[in-house]
Amino acid sequence: MLISVVMKAAILVESLTGNTWKAAELVAANLQQAKWDITGLSKVRDPDHASIQAADIVLVGTWTHGLFLVGQAPAGAALLSQLPAMRGKQAAVFCTFALNPAGTLDKMTRIISGVGADVIGGLAMNRRHLDRNAEEFALRLVDAVPARR
Repeated sequence: MLISVVMKAAILVESLTGNTWKAAELVAANLQQAKWDITGLSKVRDPDHASIQAADIVLVGTWTHGLFLVGQAPAGAALLSQLPAMRGKQAAVFCTFALNPAGTLDKMTRIISGVGADVIGGLAMNRRHLDRNAEEFALRLVDAVPARR
């Protein structure tokens, strides 16, 4: 008989105005409804190392920095590149944006891959639709990351 084991996610967030933090909380709530455990929700600048180690997947979120429609990049990119090594961990990235996220997710994927994680995807979340986007991201994660057996 196979027994499903609950998936565990750690969430790391870089937030300026609170939108990205709110998005992370919404994603966490949606994942908990899907019976996932959240091992921790912490700031990128002060990551909870124990929650990262305990997690099956690490979610990393930041806001999109840039001038209206040019120069978009993940805010705190230097901080993201200094996250602890995540070799052997799956990860997913998300960003919040006002007008256009452009290549923010691709840049985040490169950075998080650079600390050793296997980035399985991501989602750009419009700050006006955080509820809907957080639910979509959580559903994608549940579908993409099967429960351990």
